[in-house]
Amino acid sequence: MTADTSDPAVLVEGLRKTYGSKVAVDEVSLAVERGEIFGILGPNGAGKTTTVESIAGLRTGDAGRIRVLGLDPWTEREALVQVLGVQLQESKLQPKITVREALELWTAFYDDPVPWADLAAQLGLAEHLDQRFGQLSGGQQQRLSIALALVGRPRVAILDELSTGLDPRARREVWQLVRDLREGGVTVVLVTHSMEEASELCDRIAIIDRGRVRALGTPEELVQSGGVATITSFEAASMDLEVLRGVAGVAAVRAEGDRVVVEGGEDVVLGVLTALAGHGIVPRKLRVIAGSLDVAYLDLTDETNDKVEAS
Repeated sequence: MTADTSDPAVLVEGLRKTYGSKVAVDEVSLAVERGEIFGILGPNGAGKTTTVESIAGLRTGDAGRIRVLGLDPWTEREALVQVLGVQLQESKLQPKITVREALELWTAFYDDPVPWADLAAQLGLAEHLDQRFGQLSGGQQQRLSIALALVGRPRVAILDELSTGLDPRARREVWQLVRDLREGGVTVVLVTHSMEEASELCDRIAIIDRGRVRALGTPEELVQSGGVATITSFEAASMDLEVLRGVAGVAAVRAEGDRVVVEGGEDVVLGVLTALAGHGIVPRKLRVIAGSLDVAYLDLTDETNDKVEAS
């Protein structure tokens, strides 16, 4: 049974997974819309991999419900592999298998595969077809894993730590491949530690921390939820910080050595400069750091950890 085309490509409801006394995933719920690139961010051990492996049917949850294009990955695994491509962070092949043999083998699993030679050329593997997996560099192994995930023309692709081990040029080429997948109607679930990668590729992002979804939205929405601007000045030694604490839009003011750090919204810069001028303070070596996904991520996960530790 398949889902209506208006349903999400991936639906996770109340997923819970424990290992003994450790709770890896705690009531995770999310919906990945068809044709979008959906990012999953979070610290190591946050539950990201357990979540995507459950979506792929590689782990069975203790509670909850998952559907991928209407299929239950825990009970309809055979049908799922025909529509889902998976590249996991720790994917390993038998060391003696060659690139050519791996691509030919995976091609045989599907009724209408992508010509493997095209994928090999696109991912920079054409010159390595006769090399054994164990002889490949980490980046080359990663490219082969991506090729194997895509050879079956998946309608949904899970890519875990997509650009690990890739040099900057190869990373950009793989990013373009992901964009091309979306343009072709493929839904992509992207697990990453790279804020740049998430910002460049993702339509929406879920931040998972300590087994729960802590925030979900577009990169722009997540940035706006964190500190958006930071102003730094060398006037801390003789400056009363109260001068800035009353400025509209200022979220925090602190001294860091001989610098003053002011955090606030994107419109706070002018207000801070005006307040400094009003008190005859000239900010030397002024720096303005625009809001970023890195800042939002740290704000969200730090806030979560503080609340957990305080409880």
